[in-house]
Amino acid sequence: MSMNHIRPWRNIERRKSRQIMVGNVPVGGDAPIAVQTMTNTDSGDVKATLGQVLAAAEAGADIVRISAPDEAATKALKEITKESPVPIVADIHFHYKRAIEAAEAGAACLRINPGNIGDEKRVKEVIAAAKDHGCSIRIGVNAGSLEKHLLEKYGEPCPDAMVESGLDHIKILQDNDFHEFKISVKASDVFMSAAAYQLLADATDAPIHLGITEAGGFVSGTIKSAIGLGQLLWMGIGDTLRVSLSADPVEEVKVGFEILKSLGLRHRGVNIISCPSCARQGFDVIKTVETLEERLAHIHTPMSLSIIGCVVNGPGEALMTDVGWTGGGNGNGMVYLAGRQSHRMSNDDMVEHIVEQVEAKAAELEAAKAAAEAAE
Repeated sequence: MSMNHIRPWRNIERRKSRQIMVGNVPVGGDAPIAVQTMTNTDSGDVKATLGQVLAAAEAGADIVRISAPDEAATKALKEITKESPVPIVADIHFHYKRAIEAAEAGAACLRINPGNIGDEKRVKEVIAAAKDHGCSIRIGVNAGSLEKHLLEKYGEPCPDAMVESGLDHIKILQDNDFHEFKISVKASDVFMSAAAYQLLADATDAPIHLGITEAGGFVSGTIKSAIGLGQLLWMGIGDTLRVSLSADPVEEVKVGFEILKSLGLRHRGVNIISCPSCARQGFDVIKTVETLEERLAHIHTPMSLSIIGCVVNGPGEALMTDVGWTGGGNGNGMVYLAGRQSHRMSNDDMVEHIVEQVEAKAAELEAAKAAAEAAE
């Protein structure tokens, strides 16, 4: 639960769910909401796929999913899982034997789709492999691939059909004494996804994996995901998430963290508060923020930076950030440190100076954290 006694309107009470492990990452319960992404390379290409895994992990991904459509992919998975710094989820469709091979190859979790994995006998074989190799399972329901009997029953994909599909598979797992599972009910339609997840949250205590599937390109997909996932997270629903974009997996990770950061649910890196700019700006705000986002990407310490073009809102925003810059006149700006005016600086030197101030503040915060942990 996110508690803020001074500003109670910021509080989010998370849904109570069971906790499972995906490799060494806890999912559910009181664990932080885990951010995931998925590689889009040829899964049989170890070098290319591992490269994406490492880049995603560096960007902050807690878990990475890899599609396993054939034997070449599951063979490569064995090498990838040995080198990966984060748990790997094997994405399985149609061929249940790929799930068994993935478990043997070291996958931390098996994602199976009730709509295409096959009959209960095949699911039981996947469960046995998961038990033997310490894998968890994600039941991944998609509106676009629901079972035929559910489409006949409901007439079309809908929240009730998606949840029924998921609960049917939960029963199979539980009947086989398997409880290390999480579940998702994804659709490309934001309304359908949100409604399905709300029904699901009331129907099970299993950890929930959030996502708006096939959300689209970077801009449109980010907006759809922010709307769909944002409202569910605000309601306390969700234990792990993936932002599905037709874009670089690293961008999915960045957007996922930004959604969580905006709700105060996860904190990683520099949170830049900046104005959209206008004729009052004392420097090129847009170009400056773009440059700083790139220059400060290596900072993982949670902290805040305000970059405001003029004195209308600049001083007020700077009071609430670790480091701040407010544009002024005559090619100068005011630097704020820990919410207080510190010194003036020429706009010509502002980027380098801000980077120095942020790096210094990050080092200070990390040192304080280390001291506190040592004292415990």
